[in-house]
Amino acid sequence: MKAIILAAGKGTRLDGAAVKPKCLVEVGGLTLLQRQIDSLRGVNIDNIVVVVGFGADIIREEFRDQVSFVENERFADTSSLYSLWLAREHLTDGFVVLNSDVLFDPQLLADLIECSHQDALLLSDTDPTPLGDEEMKVKLQDRMVFDISKAMDPLEADGENVGIVKFGASGAKALVSYMDDLIDGGGLKEWAPRAFREFALHHPLFALSTRDMPWIEIDFPEDYRRAVDEIYPRIEARLFQDDETYLLQTSTVALNEP
Repeated sequence: MKAIILAAGKGTRLDGAAVKPKCLVEVGGLTLLQRQIDSLRGVNIDNIVVVVGFGADIIREEFRDQVSFVENERFADTSSLYSLWLAREHLTDGFVVLNSDVLFDPQLLADLIECSHQDALLLSDTDPTPLGDEEMKVKLQDRMVFDISKAMDPLEADGENVGIVKFGASGAKALVSYMDDLIDGGGLKEWAPRAFREFALHHPLFALSTRDMPWIEIDFPEDYRRAVDEIYPRIEARLFQDDETYLLQTSTVALNEP
């Protein structure tokens, strides 16, 4: 399985000037992009493609030894659907796609990869905070995606799309066909979930709950502050707890060995 990281956007909403790509924003001493690469390697995905656009040379310079690249030269007048479509030759054997501005607990990615459903997305469905205009809202039917849109009435939504989705080989082939149709129809500025919606209308797309595990999409300064002050500490605390549990189990096994 390959991984596609969408990192072409300019991110002016975060700092007002977009002096560097948003995926290079640091949280806890590492960039968002490095954290995603590390998380992918943690689930044995080493074939990673980053779709770059704004600040492409900076990203290439920093990560040239870790990933391969596809460049969206039209990043200023297109959106994530077009970026994913440009990487379509990499999707044929199945893939997982990540928005590069998402900080998440690595366990969420592991859960998605290990999920028995070939085609699935991560859904945040336990946050009591009301969804607004900015969130990509998802409506379900029997745990399958029924609709996905920012324009959806929040009262009809069952949760928020996290921005991490996987497709098996057959699902990927179908998705590329839907993306072709949308691009041919002039949908250059559509978000990638527009294609996920078309897919879900004809194929099962399972929604895997985040189970209240920490994650955040970083769009605005207040998102970044929350990422640093709340989400990252929660991620680190859980990882530390897992390490402590592992060490305890290892010590117990060693003590019980003859």
